[in-house]
This record gives sequence, C-alpha cells and structure tokens, in this order.
Amino acid sequence: MKKTLNTLAIATASMITTGAMAATTNMENPLFIPTEGQFYSKTSFGMMYKKADHTLALKAKDHDGAVEFPVWRFSQDFGYGINDRLSTYLSLGWTQNDDIDRYGAHRARLGLNYRIFENEQDFVWDVYGEAYMGGLSKMTGAYDLGKGFKYDNFSSGRWGAVLGTKFGKTWDKFTAAVYAEYLQIFGNHNNKIGLNTAQEVASGITMGMIGFPDEISVDLKSTKEILAGVSGLYQFNDKWSLGGGFKFIEHTDNGVKDIHTKLNAPANPALEPVKQAVVQNLLDKTHNMKDGWDEYYLTLVLANQVTDTVQLSVYAEYVFDDSHSQSQNGTDAKAELGVRMNARF
Repeated sequence: MKKTLNTLAIATASMITTGAMAATTNMENPLFIPTEGQFYSKTSFGMMYKKADHTLALKAKDHDGAVEFPVWRFSQDFGYGINDRLSTYLSLGWTQNDDIDRYGAHRARLGLNYRIFENEQDFVWDVYGEAYMGGLSKMTGAYDLGKGFKYDNFSSGRWGAVLGTKFGKTWDKFTAAVYAEYLQIFGNHNNKIGLNTAQEVASGITMGMIGFPDEISVDLKSTKEILAGVSGLYQFNDKWSLGGGFKFIEHTDNGVKDIHTKLNAPANPALEPVKQAVVQNLLDKTHNMKDGWDEYYLTLVLANQVTDTVQLSVYAEYVFDDSHSQSQNGTDAKAELGVRMNARF
C-alpha cells in the first residue's frame, strides 16, 4: 500500500511539473511563456483604418460616417521568466489619430502569469493578474454644451485590476487556447476638462457668469470590462506558423458622480439658481454617459522564425462593434494591418 501511494505521488508530481516538455519558443503561440531567467520583447507597429458609425454623440459632432485614416498604432511588451511557471510582463500601447486630434497611451498594464498546470498531454492552465495603469496620466478633453465631450487622449485617468485565466492544449503542430478576464476600473477625479466659459446657458448668461472656470475635473464612477476569446496557431515547420483568433470585449458605460472642482460664486448672486440648475442638468446628462460598446475581434498572424531568438510577424485585425447611443468608439468599419518583431534573450 505504501509503495502504491509513493508511486501515485511521484506520478502526480511528474504530471504537474512537466511544463518544460511542452514549452514553445514560438512567441506567437498563445501558450508561450518565458522560461526561468529568459527575457522577451514584442514590438508592434500598425496602421488602422476606421469609419465612424452613427451614434447620437458622433452626429452631434458632424462626424458620423467620417473616415479616420491612417491611425498609427504602436505597442511594446516586455516579459521575464521568474521561474518556469511564474513570469512578469509589462504591456504598453500608443495611438496617434490626427484626423480627430487625439493621441496618447491606450494601454499600460503590469502583470504576473502563473502556470498552474501542464501535463504530458500538453494541456495547460494559466492564471494571471494585472495592474491597469490608466491613472498614470490624466484623462483630458473639452466639453461643449451642444456637441458634448471631445477627447484629447486615450487615457481613462483611472487605476484598475485585472484577473484572468487561460486554458490550452497542443496537438502535434496545432495549439488552441481559450481565455477570459475581468477588469475592474476604479473611479476617481484624475481628469482635466476644458470649458468654453463664453457659451450661453440662457439668453445673455454665460457659463463664466455663473461661476464655471475654464477647466474642471469630475468624479467618475467605477466601471468594468469583460473579455473572452479563443486563439489557435498551426506550426507548418521550424520557421513558419499561422495563427488566428476571436475575442469579445464588453466596455460598460461610464458615469459622473459629481463635479469635483469647486465652482466660483456668480458675480451676480441672483444667478445662483441658474448655476444650480445648470449643474444639475449636467449631472443628469452624465450620471450614465451611455458611452459603452461591445467589440468582436477577428485576428490573423503569419510568423517567420528568422533566427533561434528573433521572429518577424505580419498581423491583421478586423473589429465589429455595437455601441451605445453616446459612444464615440463605435465604427462601421475598423481594420488594422501591422508588423511585429519578437525577440528572446
């Protein structure tokens, strides 16, 4: 009996710790993780085409149906293997959209990935957590009473946390994975919103006259994102591979709790009721901003292993979406084509 238990324990330990047997060096493989002491870099440069949809927010700006091209996209990922199971990574992204004068970091995340399980049948289970670092920079823009909000950058101005998991398996030359993650974004007032104080809120009464400054910040509510997807890769030979995938992202509505900036008193005290009415109207309109949207991504990547440690890839991505009435992120068409260089050290 004792011998049987010992044999069972050894077999179980072997099944759990044989991660190195199925380790892949193809950095486009959805199950790639760095080995102990290994550093990697992924550098991507892409060009996006967008055609805006017809939400109320875009119609108010006379931008519905407008084409935005080219939209330049840059991303940089770094990772390091703490051991063969645990790795850390940093993921950064920048977008430059000159057609709407909007640019800045669209992604900043610091994460840990842990490989819980990998057996001799090349079945893998990972869990990961990330710090969402949108709060590194302020969300900036301007608000117009008629046209609504104009974004200057892609930052949310907020911090958050991600929890995700991934399951996958390799069959000879083909690898498949499914994954899901939940992102909680925490509300704050790390934003800067410009106002045109010469705008009239009533006949002959401007925003400046009732105490609004040129710039305010607001207390934004917490929000969330939910993501799920599948991906696969076929390894033709030692050099060439072809991958693809589908993912869904739900971006829930944002909302304003209050105006954080202390407003000035009206020069004429008789205008105080007008000020309070304008503030309440703004809060009623933005309590639920109705700016959420759902995205459905189709991706394709062709990779060539140039050397043992350097890989060059060409990727393509097409996105379908369904946006809420006040969203400025909805599109009739959105596609991106780019190149990526992967390296291991």
